[in-house]
Amino acid sequence: MYARLCEGKVLRKRQEAQRFGVDARSIQRDIDDIRAFLCDRRENDVIDTREIVYDRERGGFVLIGGTPSMMTNSEILAVSKILLESRAFTMHELTAILDKLVEGCAPSKDRELVSDLIANEKFHYVEPNHREYLQDKLWDLGISIHEHQLVTMRYARAGAPEESIKRVVEPRAILFSEYYFYLNAFIVERGRDGKYVHKYSYPTIFRIDRIKSYAQLGEKFPVSYADRFEEGEFRKRIQFMYAGSLMNIRLKYDGDNPEPILDRLPTARIVEQSAHACIIEAQVYGKGILMWLLSQKSNVEVLGPKRLREEMKETLTQMLGRYQQEMG
Repeated sequence: MYARLCEGKVLRKRQEAQRFGVDARSIQRDIDDIRAFLCDRRENDVIDTREIVYDRERGGFVLIGGTPSMMTNSEILAVSKILLESRAFTMHELTAILDKLVEGCAPSKDRELVSDLIANEKFHYVEPNHREYLQDKLWDLGISIHEHQLVTMRYARAGAPEESIKRVVEPRAILFSEYYFYLNAFIVERGRDGKYVHKYSYPTIFRIDRIKSYAQLGEKFPVSYADRFEEGEFRKRIQFMYAGSLMNIRLKYDGDNPEPILDRLPTARIVEQSAHACIIEAQVYGKGILMWLLSQKSNVEVLGPKRLREEMKETLTQMLGRYQQEMG
């Protein structure tokens, strides 16, 4: 009876008495015992809010509330919407994940509701062009990160997917951005003493679907606590997964609401404020920031560093030149 209540079923005393071959009073005692059990759970676990109530409209006893081990129906719907919008998985992968999520809704009526709310997006879902099955690859690379194992891999070039290059890397983190999963890793090569050393002082970003083959090298790399890679801090400073050196930028924003900039650049802070403009400073990696700045039209002006401002001017000049040419 308890299991059926957890599945969202309605318990009606007469039907339960017939099911188990007992009288209705025995069923009532069982329900009271389950109530007492749940009451003890609530006293010892404030997150477990489950209790049995009588639903007059449905003519029986139902279980309401939730447990800390289960997602709420709202959470399941929200995560389903995020997964559909991400376009991160093949249709086969996405369908399997969504089916498992929807099954997590307790009452069957809620499962049907969530299924209906996502049905149209699911039907029109467009899977990524690479059509690579990624989940095993993500897990294998995650194990290598956890165990600090060097990995050798063949990586396909962006413009020539049939060609690949060999790399030996120290895998540090798995990230997701704009439809793709990425491996954040330091490229390593053997030094004069035969030990692997970093080729660059900053990590490189590899799109995981372009990793055509991979294997642990059977050799671990050392990671001290002070030098450990913190993907959360790295993620705050990178745009569109373009790696590069770390730089401090200074922007002028013309407008009344700088919130979209502050949300896009987690390290950003307003250092000067006027009626309809502000000066913002932020710390970012690589050249991905240039791509984002170009999407802001004339609302944002780069004040520094000088090299980024000059690169912005050069890019805008080239773009303008394209539109000034006469169409043939």
